[in-house]
Amino acid sequence: MSHRQSFRVSFACAAVLTFLVPAAHAAESAPPALTDDEAALIADIEKREPATEAMASAIWDNPELGYLETRTAKTLADALTKAGFQVTTGVAGIPTALTATFGSGSPVIGILGEMDALPGKSQASVPVQQEVAGKVNNQGCGHNLFGPGSVAAAIAVKNWLVASHHSGTIRFYGTPAEEGGSGKVYMVRAGLFKDVDAVLHWHPAMVNAAVPITNNAVISAKFRFHGKASHAATSPERGRSALEAVEAMDTMVNMMRQHVRDGARISYIITNGGSAPNVVPDFAEVYYYVRESDVPELRALWQRVLKTAEAAAMGTETRYDYEVIHGAYNLLPNESLDRDMDANLRKRAAAVIRWTPAEQAFAKKIYSTFDKPWLPFGSEADVQPFEARFIPGSSDVGDVSWNVPTGGMVTTTWVPSSDAHTWQATAVGRMGIGFKGMELASEVIAMTAVQLMKDPARVAVAREEFQRRRGADFKYEALVGDRAPPLDYRKNPQAEMVQ
Repeated sequence: MSHRQSFRVSFACAAVLTFLVPAAHAAESAPPALTDDEAALIADIEKREPATEAMASAIWDNPELGYLETRTAKTLADALTKAGFQVTTGVAGIPTALTATFGSGSPVIGILGEMDALPGKSQASVPVQQEVAGKVNNQGCGHNLFGPGSVAAAIAVKNWLVASHHSGTIRFYGTPAEEGGSGKVYMVRAGLFKDVDAVLHWHPAMVNAAVPITNNAVISAKFRFHGKASHAATSPERGRSALEAVEAMDTMVNMMRQHVRDGARISYIITNGGSAPNVVPDFAEVYYYVRESDVPELRALWQRVLKTAEAAAMGTETRYDYEVIHGAYNLLPNESLDRDMDANLRKRAAAVIRWTPAEQAFAKKIYSTFDKPWLPFGSEADVQPFEARFIPGSSDVGDVSWNVPTGGMVTTTWVPSSDAHTWQATAVGRMGIGFKGMELASEVIAMTAVQLMKDPARVAVAREEFQRRRGADFKYEALVGDRAPPLDYRKNPQAEMVQ
């Protein structure tokens, strides 16, 4: 590229976000001086950083999959209980979901904390690909940092409320199963965000950014076809192949791709295609993800996909059923909250993201493993331009954002040019590179939350933008319908790995 350089950043494990940034580092003016309240929040977070890092390390050491985060949820709940929060576990019918509340009165500020790990190979905290003997699963999306970093921010705000005698309520949400389980959707559906004035969240990444983001809404489902078994050579005429029904559905969907809107995404995998070639399969299953840029368009596209399943069953003389696994709204951006977070991020990024010589050497070894790095080495403290972006992936934060004004950000917890869900992202999650990005997130979220509590006008501006973007006639209806949370979706070895 010429004078500009593109790069990608994972956001809420959703997908890949493309920015354009100057190839050369632009000189920035010194950030504004910290207020007394900001200095107190930062000092509080720094004092407790060893405990926060210990939490993150314990969760990294014991990666737990979606809806199975028993020890992780207990670790977060214990820290919040010890800090004086009123903790409620098992909310929304999910054993590992929790809320923790402190304070009274308005405004009520929510902070999200994700906790689930990814299935797949483990990775040691070394700058080469190396599994940990006897361990499975990994923290390739950095949720071991996400939860503790948000807990640290919530406790800092709580301590500020005590010291300042200020009115306001801080609430932490422990949100399980972000990776394809839509944990937040069930928490929204249960009404756990109804009294909240604003929600703040963050995610580990390879850059620092707080920008207005939109993305795709998504519905996923497993389509199960039931046929009639027979011997494929001696009596094929007696069989009715469930696999052929899956193939017929997939063929029709693939033909339909020419007739969908630009930006729509339909993907699938065949999760069960039968047991042996000489047996006509009496059962087959295909797992679909369908995405569109807004919910009405997604619902319309979804109906078309359902028709292909119906037609496939009819044409192959089989029957079918389907199970919606997860669904999430597209993100509703809130520029006013994002600008507040962006300003605070610029105040603190250069001061916090300072890698030691040992961390620099570790990072260089990881950077050398990238085939085509799209970010320059040494850009870890840069803050990206404040520009609206669209990403084609999906996140269950979307449902929160359509019910409460929501602001989000990412911080550099990975080596620049890393991708999410990789061994490189996992490797830095239990050391200073990851910990410093986590601390930066804690500080920015705490600073923003206190600003909202001290200045009701900020909350009002965010609410006005939220209502304007959402529209007066909006009525929330979860894309998962009335199904119960799929608490066993990760117990299946074929469970989906990403959103």
